[in-house]
Amino acid sequence: MREVDVLGVRLQLPNNAPVVLLKERDGQRVLPIWIGAPEAAAIAFGLEGTRPERPLTHDLLLDVATASGRSVTAVEVTQMIDQVFYADLILDDGTRVTARPSDAIAVAVRGPLPISVADDVMDEAAVVPDDDEESAPTEDDLEQFRAFLDTVSPEDFDSPQA
Repeated sequence: MREVDVLGVRLQLPNNAPVVLLKERDGQRVLPIWIGAPEAAAIAFGLEGTRPERPLTHDLLLDVATASGRSVTAVEVTQMIDQVFYADLILDDGTRVTARPSDAIAVAVRGPLPISVADDVMDEAAVVPDDDEESAPTEDDLEQFRAFLDTVSPEDFDSPQA
C-alpha cells in the first residue's frame, strides 16, 4: 500500500468530467479517478472544511459510526477491475466496509483519515505528470470548478425517495 494525499478535484476538459487526483506521498505518481459531480462536490466541500446545516451522506456515515461506538480509521483503494476502482473503509476494530472510492475519499477528507492505494493499482493506473505540467489545479481549473460548485447545494444530494 502507498499512502496518498488528495491533490484536489478538477474538471477534465473537454467534457468537464470531474476527477479526483491522489498523489503518492513518497513519489511523483498521481492517480486520477473519474467520479460523478455530486461526489466531486462532496469531496470539495470536505477539503474546504464546509459543513452544511444538515449533514451530507458522508457526514451522516461518520456520525452513525460514532453513535454506534465505532470510528472509521482509514481508507484504502484496494483494486481496479476493468477500469473500475474499489475501496474499503477501515473501522477501528479492523472491519472492512466496501465503498466506491469517491465516497471513501469524501469520508476521508472529513476525518481527516489516511488514504492508501494498493501498489498494483498505482502501478497500473497512476501517471507521472510531465515536468512542465503543473500537478496542482490551475487558476482556470479552479474558476471552472468554483462555477460548478455555485450551481450545487446540499439539497442536490437528497434522495428523492428519502
